[in-house]
Amino acid sequence: MSHVVVIGAGQAGSSLVGKLRAEGFDGRITLVGAETAPPYQRPPLSKAYLLGQMDKERLFLRPQAWYGEHGIDLRLGATATGLDLAAHEVTLSDGETLGYDRLALCTGAHPRRLPAEVGGDLAGVYTMRDLADADALAPELVEGRRLLVVGGGYIGLEAAAVAAKRGLKVTVIEQAARILARVAAPETAAYFRDLHASHGVEICEGCGLDRLLGEDRVTGARLSDGTEIACDFAIVGVGVAPGTALAEPAGLAIENGIRCDIHCRTSDENVWAAGDCASLLWGDMRIRLESVGNAIDMAETAALNIIGRGVEYRPRPWFWSDQYDVKLQIAGLNAGWDAVHVRPGETHAQASHWYYRGDKLIAVDAMNDSRAYMVGKRLIEGGKSPDPAHATDPATELKSLLK
Repeated sequence: MSHVVVIGAGQAGSSLVGKLRAEGFDGRITLVGAETAPPYQRPPLSKAYLLGQMDKERLFLRPQAWYGEHGIDLRLGATATGLDLAAHEVTLSDGETLGYDRLALCTGAHPRRLPAEVGGDLAGVYTMRDLADADALAPELVEGRRLLVVGGGYIGLEAAAVAAKRGLKVTVIEQAARILARVAAPETAAYFRDLHASHGVEICEGCGLDRLLGEDRVTGARLSDGTEIACDFAIVGVGVAPGTALAEPAGLAIENGIRCDIHCRTSDENVWAAGDCASLLWGDMRIRLESVGNAIDMAETAALNIIGRGVEYRPRPWFWSDQYDVKLQIAGLNAGWDAVHVRPGETHAQASHWYYRGDKLIAVDAMNDSRAYMVGKRLIEGGKSPDPAHATDPATELKSLLK
């Protein structure tokens, strides 16, 4: 095993090559990234970086020189366009062919865009996923301008928060009956609806988009009920699709992303996958975990298995979102919940929502309450489920739940 090629120079790709070297792998490593910047953090893009509170260099996961110093051939601005599993070869956009002994796909996910027929290709319509998106969007954030956010998920709400803090007039439209419908309980949605309203953001729920308006540049939107609203620019946050464009034509099994086994190996014995592009088993479900934690942990497990360690990947889901002065921390995965119990915090801004499936605790949403998050995370990872009435009683000391 002399050459490991990693496609995708994001959080997962950088973590994977770092783990290979840390574990003593001394063969060739090539890390291929489509962007021109070295691997960087994505979460701050829609928060601190967009607000001008973080310089570009602070986004970088490691100094660019680190890769050369550790014998990693970092190919930036290079897109992998073809994969031949039988020949063990990857073709790059410049025509070069890379041979590999082991291959890791860390190709991430890509934002879904609105179709051109509804105005998705108009100037002034943005997505928020990478550094280029943030750099293109930054000049639009001028006090007094009007922003339309299409989609009331976490990305859309984070963008709305940044714009509102910059003094823009923000409208969020969400086709579903409520914001965060796919990812959170009504109690969490209500918390963030009230938070945004307190900052002057208008949220329209059950509000479908007919089309964006404008000749060459977006000037507004027509909603599904015929209402028209004006805007100076728009941000589209309607979800992401896993990066399978290289894997699928090559013949790798695809199931809600690149299908992986418990060792992060794909349907080809010489190919692994990690991060947002990869689907994995979670109990009796096959899921994708779009989070920094999963990108790091899955990539490091894949690295161990590339060098023959035979380690099983057991994800421990956790997520976060920053909006205004609220930090939301999420422990666990709330799929299949049938009851949510609210624990009030010590202040009005604090609260935690405890998700149960039957009598089993499966997730906690903690708003400005790091203690509830940490205790909930330990309980879930330890397979412990306190009585919900006890857990959400403000008189209960949180740490006592761990006993």
